[in-house]
Amino acid sequence: MHPMLTIAVKAARRAGHIISRASLDLSQLTVSSKQQSDYVTEVDRAAEAAILEIIREAYPSHAILAEESGSLGPESEYQWIIDPLDGTTNFIHGFPQYAISIALAHKGVLNQAVVYDTNRNELFTASKGGGAFLNEKRLRVSKRVRLAEALIGTGFPYRSFKHIDVYLKIFRDLTEKTSGLRRPGAAALDLAYVAAGRLDGFWEFGLSPWDMAAGALLITEAGGLVGDLSGEADYLTGGNIVAGTPKIFGALLQVLAPHLSDELK
Repeated sequence: MHPMLTIAVKAARRAGHIISRASLDLSQLTVSSKQQSDYVTEVDRAAEAAILEIIREAYPSHAILAEESGSLGPESEYQWIIDPLDGTTNFIHGFPQYAISIALAHKGVLNQAVVYDTNRNELFTASKGGGAFLNEKRLRVSKRVRLAEALIGTGFPYRSFKHIDVYLKIFRDLTEKTSGLRRPGAAALDLAYVAAGRLDGFWEFGLSPWDMAAGALLITEAGGLVGDLSGEADYLTGGNIVAGTPKIFGALLQVLAPHLSDELK
């Protein structure tokens, strides 16, 4: 395992211990709202603090972009991209679909990735050029090539409803053209599931880099494709993402294209 990935795994497991312990008694949580339908708890903050402590101790000269703390550290070719608890709404309701997401980019290129599902003790990891793994078992995207047979993940808009009408039209279109759509509520895990072949594709609007970074590297290292709504590489800065097996990725883009305004492309 790459030394930087080893640090990411150590940080994810430390945060996972905090989250798992807190999940035993959710009645004790203090929950606040950052904006409509966007929540944060002391568990998010404690998990992030644990991750930051481990990364800063190992790599004090690296930059960090974390959901709760924002941009931290010096200017650096290396940047850690961290979501300490992706799926906070699920977590506070006791719905067991949430994960820790940690990625490392070097000169803007994703190099290391960890997505850790504490509920199932599933550790998804990837290093650029080294493949993607689930608990040390090599991952490959599914072999499905026909959209009609594909199971597709998505995420409903919940903070901004600016493009809700477009989203619903795409949702209807894909409902008719796939074998099913799923919205579990944690994008990092949805993307990891594409890498693992549990989902054949995924799309969502309005995500943040920490929602996508680790999962995106998992997918590409598992043989899949990731892009923005036009299939380009701007998803981390644009916030809109499409992912899937090579054939399903192309098919999703074809379904999306007629619905997209210039603002969404």
